[in-house]
Amino acid sequence: MTSPPTNEQVTEALAGVQDPEIRRPITELGMVKSVDIDADGRVRVEVYLTIAGCPLRETITRDVTNAVSALEGVTAVDVELDVMSDEQRKALSEQLRGGQKQREVPFAQPDSLTRVYAVASGKGGVGKSSVTANLAAAMAADGVTVGLVDADIYGHSAPRMLGAEGSRPTVVDDMIMPVPAHDVKLISTEMFKPDRDTPVAWRGPMLHRALQQFLTDVFWGDLDVLLLDLPPGTGDVAISLAQLMPNAEIVVVSTPQLAAAEVAERAGAIAIQTHQQVAGVIENMSYMPCPHCGPEHRLDLFGSGGGRQVAQGLSRRLGADVPLLGEIPLDIGLRESGDLGTPFVLKDPEAPASAAMHDIARQLSHRGRGLEGVSLNIQPAAG
Repeated sequence: MTSPPTNEQVTEALAGVQDPEIRRPITELGMVKSVDIDADGRVRVEVYLTIAGCPLRETITRDVTNAVSALEGVTAVDVELDVMSDEQRKALSEQLRGGQKQREVPFAQPDSLTRVYAVASGKGGVGKSSVTANLAAAMAADGVTVGLVDADIYGHSAPRMLGAEGSRPTVVDDMIMPVPAHDVKLISTEMFKPDRDTPVAWRGPMLHRALQQFLTDVFWGDLDVLLLDLPPGTGDVAISLAQLMPNAEIVVVSTPQLAAAEVAERAGAIAIQTHQQVAGVIENMSYMPCPHCGPEHRLDLFGSGGGRQVAQGLSRRLGADVPLLGEIPLDIGLRESGDLGTPFVLKDPEAPASAAMHDIARQLSHRGRGLEGVSLNIQPAAG
């Protein structure tokens, strides 16, 4: 008969199990309480949950069971769950913050390597939130570590579009864990409301504090890209973002309609006042492939040229090249998948609209990073 595994082998297997919210090994986080191995190969593992009502307890149980069951000599696996004490949660919080108790916006620090994009629009109804959610999902599918802040405080819709509606974030001590949704780390005002239908009636200072909390109190970990879905226009949230993260770059979403393009150009021009960069312009609802003639024939339902006009206008105003990142065609599946909580780029990745968003996502996530604000650690030569 095969000998049962050793304690070291079980611990090594558990090191391959990550907490689904924190995305670090449970052994590194001090979540493994004990391991007991019987002579007949039955293994009992006790695991600490960060909170009693952990929404992903079943996921942790499944992952631990699968990891240990794969070891040679294991005949059965029993997983028992316990809950961290207040002292353990406080220690975990300090560990995740790197020993720093003072809250700061990690993405605003000079040594941050995270690309931050604020997705903005001049007016509502141009599909900004749908584009943002799909860009995030496309980046994640491409292996990019991405976070999404639903900063559209009044009109939050990212949880529904990413299938996380009704989710509640786990709180460890005073640290908030973003909700995982299609491998995107998500946080939204909706997650903190008592119920879905409660309106958010906040003025400027409250909006600033909410955005600040999303950036400082949420444990984002190491991100390649952070996307922020801004409210339409150039109001309090856009101004607060410029104060909290002046390094954030603006991505403007418009439609081909010239009237919408003029408003979108004004939204992008806020970069002149805030001294931010504009990463580019996205034209959404660009055209509809003719259902009778074939995809090579385009129906310009909302006119044409609006996105290019915005890009050219912002280039003139800013004195720098602002590219048109892409044109996303109309597709009824984009609306349907958003309502069902599955991003269209994942449901139908070969569709023209998905292909356009995948291309835009790659452009944004693989852009070269400038050296402004980055310490090069250059020391003068002795001599």
